Amino acid sequence: MHQAERLRHYTIFDIGKNHNYFDDVKNEYILNRVIKKCYLPTNRLIYHLINKHNGKFKVAYSLSGVLLDQLEKNDYVIKTFQKLAKTGSVEFLSETYYHSLAYLYSINEFKEQIKMHKDKIKDLFKQEPKVFRNTELIYNNELGKVISKMGYKGILAEGADHILQWRSPNFVYNDYYKNVKLLLKNYRLSDDISFRFSSREWADWPLTAPKFAQWISAINGNGNVVNLFMDYETFGEHQWEETGIFEFLKRLPEEILKHPDNNFMMPSEVIKNYKSVSEMDFPHLVSWADIERDVSAWLGNKMQMSAISELYKLEKEIKKSKNNSLLKDWRKLQTSDHFYYMCTKWFADGDVHKYFNPYDSP
Repeated sequence: MHQAERLRHYTIFDIGKNHNYFDDVKNEYILNRVIKKCYLPTNRLIYHLINKHNGKFKVAYSLSGVLLDQLEKNDYVIKTFQKLAKTGSVEFLSETYYHSLAYLYSINEFKEQIKMHKDKIKDLFKQEPKVFRNTELIYNNELGKVISKMGYKGILAEGADHILQWRSPNFVYNDYYKNVKLLLKNYRLSDDISFRFSSREWADWPLTAPKFAQWISAINGNGNVVNLFMDYETFGEHQWEETGIFEFLKRLPEEILKHPDNNFMMPSEVIKNYKSVSEMDFPHLVSWADIERDVSAWLGNKMQMSAISELYKLEKEIKKSKNNSLLKDWRKLQTSDHFYYMCTKWFADGDVHKYFNPYDSP
């Protein structure tokens, strides 16, 4: 779960006079819409499902610090998460506070943001995260090394075909250096819900809970775990209520639990309960995004690369200034969405970029 603080139209005449870079009106409007359409109804439903199934239904949340800061202005939503935290069936994951690409540009900043995020989760939800999810599932071998040294037991990553080759995402793997366990996203089954659910062109439309539960159960004997990772906004915002997405979610746990070998686990439980079958080599950066599953969605053109390298060049001076509001602005500008909006790809990937873009052009 994440909501960027979108930038306002900042002109050359504002330089040196106006230090507000963010479109507060648009940000508030979008956040309130998503709260109403997705966060509140989905949180209510998940809480109901956990209770209905006596804690057997389990969920993990990855909430960016940028989102938590915005939600704290309306602490009603935070309270619904605190209520979920108390059920014992919800786990909060660790990530970079500002949903940033800091790992690629500054390991120090990367570690500082992870620590900030961990403190925030402890403060709000009384949990200490044990499993890490990097921004946009960006991962490579070296990131595994950094994260394991920080004391994490597991990392979420993309089950990209070119990395898996003949293997299945439905097992637990070790990182390349055998320090930490990897949970790989089953992107086909995740995307069936998050992208294809309402597509009438899709051969498997309409997707029902019994049908999906059947696909999950078919993996028994040929895998230990199915990792479904998706944007929370799948429920109510990307897939509107009218598509039947809430009805699908409401039925899903009971359909999955009908099969005696099926259960739900939080990521830390998966790591504890399953041995890894082998190590997984991620020599290059891999993410969830686009056909390439690389970082080109954020750093694929000169505009993106120039903007981000200029931004990280400021790190030393900004931290030396000891000016907290300057530091906070600089960190909010690191949010990966700003660079995603500058993407100039086209065809199917470009359409996705356009759909999420609040601006007229890159």
